[in-house]
Amino acid sequence: MQDDAMSAELDGPDASTMPKAGLSEILAPGLSVVFCGLNPALSAVRDGHNFSNPSNRFWRVLHLAGFTPRLLRADEERALLQYGCGLTSAVSRPTKSASELKRQDYLSAAPVLENKIRKFAPANLAFLGKAAYAAISLRANVEWGRQPEEFAGACVWLLPNPSGLNRAFTLTTLTEHYLELRLTL
Repeated sequence: MQDDAMSAELDGPDASTMPKAGLSEILAPGLSVVFCGLNPALSAVRDGHNFSNPSNRFWRVLHLAGFTPRLLRADEERALLQYGCGLTSAVSRPTKSASELKRQDYLSAAPVLENKIRKFAPANLAFLGKAAYAAISLRANVEWGRQPEEFAGACVWLLPNPSGLNRAFTLTTLTEHYLELRLTL
């Protein structure tokens, strides 16, 4: 992300998205939770909306876990702000698969993410998948759920990645993990 985008003046909570890799980050000051994807998918950049691939279960899981009162579409991503939620990515470089990212990609991107989280001060930062947080925290073994330390002043949660490529988690299991966070808000 460009430094000048980070310093953009906010017109208010609903005008606080910042461009990144062809996508908007959905951020505003003081949100309950910011969901942090590993990085944008090429399909999301092409479509211009986060989690736009029909196989991605992000929007369905958010609804089933009670973060949103109805199932949002990717093109309604800005509505997340109404529910105290936001979106960002650990790494801004889009890839076909997050498996293309290396540990150094996360480490290099960490200062930008830290500045962003300090600036917007969400109560919780939920990493979607373990890879980014494991690299940033320099911990090889991390468990799902709330982490013992904070990141840039936010409580850290690790939630399974809702990508359609992640078949290790059923929709029910994903929802259970996300619900654990939602019940603390």
